[in-house]
Amino acid sequence: MRKIIVTMFMTMDGVLQAPGGSDEDTSNGFEWGGWSFPYGDDLTDQKLAKIMSEPFDLLLGRRTYEIFAAYWPHHGDHPIGEMFNRIQKYVVGTTPVDLSWANSTLISENVADELKQLRNGDGPALLVHGSSRLVQTLLAEHLIDELHMWIHPITLGKGKQLFQEGTNPQQWKLVETLIGTKGMIIASYVPDGEVQTASIPDGELNAAEIARREKHAKA
Repeated sequence: MRKIIVTMFMTMDGVLQAPGGSDEDTSNGFEWGGWSFPYGDDLTDQKLAKIMSEPFDLLLGRRTYEIFAAYWPHHGDHPIGEMFNRIQKYVVGTTPVDLSWANSTLISENVADELKQLRNGDGPALLVHGSSRLVQTLLAEHLIDELHMWIHPITLGKGKQLFQEGTNPQQWKLVETLIGTKGMIIASYVPDGEVQTASIPDGELNAAEIARREKHAKA
């Protein structure tokens, strides 16, 4: 089985829209494209290099795929470009996609089933960058094996969110953290089963808490 590894740039308030450029995604009047650039450093670069150090293929949503396909084929002399051009690219999209970028495969029908089949097959890990709509599907189907959240020290108050209303309840285990010199926090998680809940044992409740609960139950 292949791992699906998601690397997501996001703000402190969970916005993930257009971290890489002013014209990357201006939908719904988003005006802060390129917000991630001031916060990278050698530590965060090393973390990204570590994530990409093992063999992998790319799994991308249509918009992110088109951004990559317009850039990396023309930068094959760059180490990342050479790698991206060589490996297999899987793009999820329900509208027509130009697949002229070498080694590209479209997933457009029965998406959830196709993703499960792809994950259960043989091959290297599947790395997801950006691809906000695709990530919603992966979360809904519990298909993410590693989640790397690159939390930038800014709030925007507007834009596409990583965890949207309707996200399935799920517990995550923190396996690694890194704090960059410019305030970025990289938190790495793996799935950790169902959500666990607890409450104060009845024997430890005081009169005020009992009264509050009784009042709430009648409301």
